Amino acid sequence: MTIAQRNNARRKGMRERTNAAPGAATLHSRFLLLRNRLTRSAARMRGEHVDALLDELSNLPRVIGAPITVAWNAKEDLLDLLATARTRPDREQVRDLLYRFYRRCADADLPELQRLATTVETWWPEILAFLHTGITNAGSEGTNRVIKTIARDAYGFRNPGNQRLRTRCATTRRARGHLDAR
Repeated sequence: MTIAQRNNARRKGMRERTNAAPGAATLHSRFLLLRNRLTRSAARMRGEHVDALLDELSNLPRVIGAPITVAWNAKEDLLDLLATARTRPDREQVRDLLYRFYRRCADADLPELQRLATTVETWWPEILAFLHTGITNAGSEGTNRVIKTIARDAYGFRNPGNQRLRTRCATTRRARGHLDAR
């Protein structure tokens, strides 16, 4: 069974449990559904789903729901800023979106959001370059992650050439047909 099949089966089981009887959803299943909706971008959700999410958050106890709502809104502000990539945004648009994000983080008084704002400030030159060019280093980061995973899995090979070959096979398509360890 693949991961996708397991996830589909889990969602189907979740729907069956939550739709079994009106109000019969357990607290755990409600939390899982809420968590899944919180990780989605509001831009990719239908309006009624966003409204349902905000209603559910407002129904939680204030000490729990308010910080989650503020954090979700800050995430949405940052996603709005990053969505301008490859659209040639003007300076005023970027400034306004960045200010909205920073303002929300400062007003929230949550240490996690303040740390996020500090990280965005630290990396701002790189983020701005991405917004203007659309160029990112995601490909090289992904390749490095694969190399480190393969190296960890291949620990214990007696022959370093075999370890290099395994890494090359995992990271390059051309090398898969030509298995020369040199």
